[in-house]
Amino acid sequence: MERIALFPGSFDPMTTGHLALLQRAMPLFDKIIVAVGINKDKRNAYPLDERLQRIRMAVNNMPNVEVATYESLTTDFCHECGARFILRGVRSLSDYEYERNIADINRTIAPDIETVFLFADPAHAMISSSMIRELRAFGKDVSDFLA
Repeated sequence: MERIALFPGSFDPMTTGHLALLQRAMPLFDKIIVAVGINKDKRNAYPLDERLQRIRMAVNNMPNVEVATYESLTTDFCHECGARFILRGVRSLSDYEYERNIADINRTIAPDIETVFLFADPAHAMISSSMIRELRAFGKDVSDFLA
């Protein structure tokens, strides 16, 4: 059975930290789907088309990585894609606590799907999409942080 992982997020924007995590995860899975969640109630800093274009450019040289969008529960989308794993990055203890709660709920509603945590490289641990959005809002150059 093919080992397919879903790497879900809003990727608003995709950062160098996301990309580094994805590169480290590539040998662990046969296929990774970067799944951009669409929440119509959320106001994004970057339009969906731009996010998808940037992600596709960033993963262009990664043959086992695909990009998709979804509007359902992450576990439901896993079932649609045949993914048995959810890939999540952890930068800090607070990230871990938040992600563990989500993983526990996901395991309850979809026991056939396992969440896999990878800890961020120290060089990328301080980078977050929300921090990049804030810096951008204040007119700062964020290009070094973007994938």
